[in-house]
Amino acid sequence: MIAIIDYDAGNIKSVEKALLRLGEEVVVTGDKERILSADKVILPGVGAFGDAMTTIRERGLEGVIHEVTDKGTPFLGICLGLQLLFERSAESPGVEGLGILKGEILRIPEKPGMKIPHMGWNSLHLENDGRLFRGIPENAYVYFVHSYYLRAEDENIVRASAEYCTHIHASVEKDNVFACQFHPEKSSDVGIRILKNFTEL
Repeated sequence: MIAIIDYDAGNIKSVEKALLRLGEEVVVTGDKERILSADKVILPGVGAFGDAMTTIRERGLEGVIHEVTDKGTPFLGICLGLQLLFERSAESPGVEGLGILKGEILRIPEKPGMKIPHMGWNSLHLENDGRLFRGIPENAYVYFVHSYYLRAEDENIVRASAEYCTHIHASVEKDNVFACQFHPEKSSDVGIRILKNFTEL
């Protein structure tokens, strides 16, 4: 069973729908016991870093997320869910992230002719043999919607990167923790394959 953590963030329904399409048993929940008993856990999200961390803390979910990742359950952060796994974000100065992975979230720099938010299809450069990307070709296109991007402290955890105004760490993997800045659930067949790879871990 896959638990999708419900903390009132956008995009939860589309992630659930994609997993159901893969034939997975899915529960959308904020209940500690259900999250801890799941075989795999997903933290999706669209929205502001500070608001999301406030809600996660108010609902007592921060400790649950740490417990899940500490005990080795496969865990996937998507979009804002990736950003929350890190230490801090320029979007919400002074707000601490979950700190499960080391790095910071920065504002995408302005560049003439380039729109922010970065919204649309972008190719990926694959690196470091990521388990989420088994069977995915180099330069495959995925769908992004974001104004802030990850700069991971340890580049060895980066499994995919993208170029848009700057060099974006688009996906990371460390032990049982995985995360994508892009939206696999909106990325057509490539995205479905990425989610399938996660379900098969």
